[in-house]
Amino acid sequence: MGDFHQNGTVTTLHNLRQRPLESMEQDLIGFANTRPLGLLLPSLYSELHGEALPKILKEICKVPYLEKVVIGLDRANESEFKNALDFFSILPQDHTLLWNDGPRLRRLDKQLASANLSPKEPGKGRNVWYCMGYMLAEEKVQAVALHDCDITTYNRELLARLIYPVANPNFKYKFCKGFYARVAGGKINGRVSRLLVTPLLRALEKTFGQMDYLTYMDSFRYPLAGEFSFQADVLEDLRIPSDWGLEIGVLSEMYRNYSRRRLCQSDIADVYDHKHQKLSVGNDSEGLSRMSIDITKALFRKLATQGITFNSGSFRSIKATYYRIALDFVETFQNDAIMNGLTFDVHSEEKTVELFAENIMKAGQTFLDRPMERPFIPSWSRVLSAFPNFLKELKHAVNEDIKEFG
Repeated sequence: MGDFHQNGTVTTLHNLRQRPLESMEQDLIGFANTRPLGLLLPSLYSELHGEALPKILKEICKVPYLEKVVIGLDRANESEFKNALDFFSILPQDHTLLWNDGPRLRRLDKQLASANLSPKEPGKGRNVWYCMGYMLAEEKVQAVALHDCDITTYNRELLARLIYPVANPNFKYKFCKGFYARVAGGKINGRVSRLLVTPLLRALEKTFGQMDYLTYMDSFRYPLAGEFSFQADVLEDLRIPSDWGLEIGVLSEMYRNYSRRRLCQSDIADVYDHKHQKLSVGNDSEGLSRMSIDITKALFRKLATQGITFNSGSFRSIKATYYRIALDFVETFQNDAIMNGLTFDVHSEEKTVELFAENIMKAGQTFLDRPMERPFIPSWSRVLSAFPNFLKELKHAVNEDIKEFG
């Protein structure tokens, strides 16, 4: 049984385990008659052959209320794009596949790069951004959900609970963030959220004092969840990072653009598990090490826009404060695990905290060394001001790829 606690900052919509999925889907079918609903799926080609995505696709095939599904495909050559078209052809809903590495979309990306408007690096953020652009170009839907393609415990109730708050015309939410307990395989997962983000937010508050932004960020139960939903009109003015700071960046954008009353978080799954990243000790270019640096930089950048001035001394204070708070969290999670009969490796957890503490300093130094670094992909409204016909060109290019290879 879920709890019914509200933190007073962002509305929490709980799963009180009383309502059948079929009842919720009947509501969504009714909402979709006047507010068409869509789904974005950012995918790597390799995920087509993984454990999760084939099962996810079978579940989505059962969803009765989606008007449109847009899939962004990364790291695929021509023959792999053809395979992907066949793979996703089982979807009964209207669906479109973006071949992000194809020559047509690469040509459009170069056009944006000529005006310094293209995403700076490949990755999920870039994939999501182009999917959002295509969804805007089609103008078919009024509310959109987004989730990852590596969820091994996926069922379609996750999607229903994620999109319901922005689909219901009687609700006033512009944005919904999904959350869940990261417990699977007899242990507590979610190391970056548990051992970096939450203790870092608390350390920043202890270092700089109470700030509305930090209170807001700390109110999300799982800030790094890759599942969220929007009213479609949100997409045009959204600026998102192209690196691992995507989820933090989206939350920061919603804080900047909307009243707290228009935002919510929803309990979307009892059990959730996905592909786990390696810790990557000694390699800052991949895994949780890279992720922790990107996320920390995203928080530092946002606080700089709030008037906070950073220097080497402040980063040392943040690191020391973080380290003490994070170690206390390790003990807390150990007790929680023991009480629930879960395995818990204290040595591994503390090694992770040590790595994250080092990476806070690295993120801080990078922040000081590159003060002009532009972390965000420009909003689609800015792109359209520079290239008014770009979305039409994007739609045409995507459809030509499908026509040629489908």
